Amino acid sequence: MMEVEAMDEGKNTDNRKPRVGMMFETGESAKSFYGAYARHVGFSIDVCQFNRVIPDGSIEFWDFTCSSEVFKRKNVASCNAMLRIERKDRYWTVTKFVENHSHSLASSKMVKHSRPRTHFAGSKRNGGETSGASNDSYVSMNGKHVESFRKRTLGGDAQYLLNYFQKMQCENHGFYYAIQLDDKNHLTNVFWADSRSRAAYNHFGDAVTFDTTYRTNHYQVPIAPFTGINHHGQTVLFGCALLLDESESSFIWLFRTWLSAMNGQPPVSITTDQDRVIKAAVAHVFPETRHCICKWHILRESQERLAHIYHAYPSLYGKFNSCINSSKTVEDFESTWKSLLDKYGLEGNDWLEAVYNARKQWAPAYFRDTFFADLTSKHGASSFFDGYINQQTTVPLFFKQYGKCLKHSLEKEIEADYETICTEPLLKTPAPMEKQAANSYTKKIFAMFQEELVKTSAYTANKIEDDGVVRKYRVANFQDNREAYTVNVPLDISGAMANCSCRMFEYSGILCRHILTVFTVTNILTLPSHYILKRWTKNVKSSVGTDEDIPDPLGIENITSRFNNLCREAIKLAEEGAVAVETYNAAKDALRESTKRVSDVKKNVAKVTPPTPSTRGNMPQEDNSKMSSSSVFEAVPSWWSWPHSVLPHFSIYDMELPVNGLNHPCIAPAPAPAPVHRDNCPPHSVVLI
Repeated sequence: MMEVEAMDEGKNTDNRKPRVGMMFETGESAKSFYGAYARHVGFSIDVCQFNRVIPDGSIEFWDFTCSSEVFKRKNVASCNAMLRIERKDRYWTVTKFVENHSHSLASSKMVKHSRPRTHFAGSKRNGGETSGASNDSYVSMNGKHVESFRKRTLGGDAQYLLNYFQKMQCENHGFYYAIQLDDKNHLTNVFWADSRSRAAYNHFGDAVTFDTTYRTNHYQVPIAPFTGINHHGQTVLFGCALLLDESESSFIWLFRTWLSAMNGQPPVSITTDQDRVIKAAVAHVFPETRHCICKWHILRESQERLAHIYHAYPSLYGKFNSCINSSKTVEDFESTWKSLLDKYGLEGNDWLEAVYNARKQWAPAYFRDTFFADLTSKHGASSFFDGYINQQTTVPLFFKQYGKCLKHSLEKEIEADYETICTEPLLKTPAPMEKQAANSYTKKIFAMFQEELVKTSAYTANKIEDDGVVRKYRVANFQDNREAYTVNVPLDISGAMANCSCRMFEYSGILCRHILTVFTVTNILTLPSHYILKRWTKNVKSSVGTDEDIPDPLGIENITSRFNNLCREAIKLAEEGAVAVETYNAAKDALRESTKRVSDVKKNVAKVTPPTPSTRGNMPQEDNSKMSSSSVFEAVPSWWSWPHSVLPHFSIYDMELPVNGLNHPCIAPAPAPAPVHRDNCPPHSVVLI
């Protein structure tokens, strides 16, 4: 007997529960049924890849699984709850149903309001090609979109959040945070960055990724980290946000706040997901920054949209991946893409057409003239907090995991520093520039440069043009003469840059084998200094050319500015000193000697009178409905002895400097205990969160 059932919210749980043998007219109706059951019980679903296909390529099995994950130490294991449907004749039949979950379930209200993942628009949806939950937001790259918008709340966790920030300001003098409030005094978004994250941005902030992996409501904590790549090719943190309000104005506020915390220096490039709202906010705040969509989001979505095709043609995914990641020029990408469509008969695929129309926003071939610190194209992107956050992570647990993650990140960097300093790389050629690179680069970056240098033995360079200023060469592979690139080398190599049509140096900051081939045949034995980016070197954190190059708008007459500058210098010394026991002892001796010298000087300096904490200023507002509350207000460091009665309370107006004037890291004393107050409200009028 066929049971094509609709989910009525008024029915009891037994009527809503799937059963083996239930039949549906379409796969879409089965997915909707299971999705409604999931929302009622308290979980969300994902559409897994099919199990197998019949010879004509159509789908025969679909699995709908619980999207939740659970912690098992640092590994992530999937929940086993699922529903399987099988196509039999004209109908889809439930052949397997696993009811029990390996985790606690959320409230049905929370699941019903989950924020969907964004997708490219234009793809037809049917029972055989389901593409996600029914409330997905399909966003195209040409501005046409359908979007669900809502706000989240932190509830009682808001007080924990404020207490945590107060604690961090006492312990970490470079800690920065800002809170956005709406016209009803509700907390809308939060941003924070510790001193090490802000210091890391000074060295590695040229290429930034804004990671919104966790903002779907599969996660209880909608965290969004700003990250980059350090000189060991490791992911480093530049700050975090909690995204409760996902409007365009809120993202503009977030990006402006982050930029203020990072010394007002915008990145060269920024990578995000394909959200229309984020794209608009990036264009507004970073008009000179090159913005691209993460290519791994495209590849990940292809596994869902092209699942039945990948199953019929197992080699297609690898070729699709290679087309995206291995195409060094626009011409390579275009020809490879077209050949894939022709070979596999994909010309009429709506999703591929939508993705192709937006190719200039995500395909690396169109961005290789800009620096993205891209070191590898073989592996997918991973989030900074992978292994530390899952769908059950609460706000209090997140901040515990946050601390562990930062500690682990620091340990990995120190370990890589130690390996770079204490191990001698094995040279593979007699070339002087290899020895030069080994002495300059970190171990990871040298290995990449060395690979390019060794590969020059398989290439030949032929001069094809010489205008007296620049010589043009055709560099080709011995084994495949079709793999040819054009290299332009100035006659004055010490004062100008060579460039290659593959754009590897511009994109990743490491010279390609093609330019190195020309250097070899023209007897250029060592690399001019401008070909070795300091951000990839062992001494990237040395004082020369880093923080001193960033102007301090307050000079050294301001006590907070002096304190901040000394904190940054101390952090650099701590990072260098922690590498080994010998460097630790040297750093400790230097600190003791410096302390003694400062003490001697202090005896001859008039005592500085602490400034009063009563100075106020108004924060700039995007509109009347959004206000900012920042920890970056002018005050003296927390080691001043303030009577408890004059300790400034935490107010959204308690700042001396406007946000658009914050071009340096600032320190604030620990604010008074929450609740948060507005100055124009009664004393006990708390911010509702």
